[in-house]
Amino acid sequence: MMPQNFKAWPDDGEIDIMEYAVSTQGMDKVSSSIHCKAFNWPAGTQKTHVKSITGAASEFHVYALEWSADQMKFYVDGELHLTFKNDGKGYDHWPFSAPFYLKLNLAWGGNMGGKTNDSGLPATYEVDYVRVFQKK
Repeated sequence: MMPQNFKAWPDDGEIDIMEYAVSTQGMDKVSSSIHCKAFNWPAGTQKTHVKSITGAASEFHVYALEWSADQMKFYVDGELHLTFKNDGKGYDHWPFSAPFYLKLNLAWGGNMGGKTNDSGLPATYEVDYVRVFQKK
């Protein structure tokens, strides 16, 4: 997820509900992360968790984020695997009070994706459904 009023990365935040990168994480492993000015991968301070998931790339799984003003909880198939709490230290630590939009991305290569092998192209990225709920 990326901020609606994005100006600078990582300052304005990024929420990765699920990332899958075989070349850097390994087969059948997914991760959830947050990035912001205080916590980001170039500084080695990102808040992330890598979880082993059998059939991560060959079967459907349910990835979820429960997001409140106090914390974010990340789930895979109903199992909590990462909690990130708002420490109350301001925007550099929690830019997540602003609206964010969903981003479904099949990335190829890059810093996380690593070296690519074009023999794997074209690739198919299947998404069964996306649901967003908001408490009032």
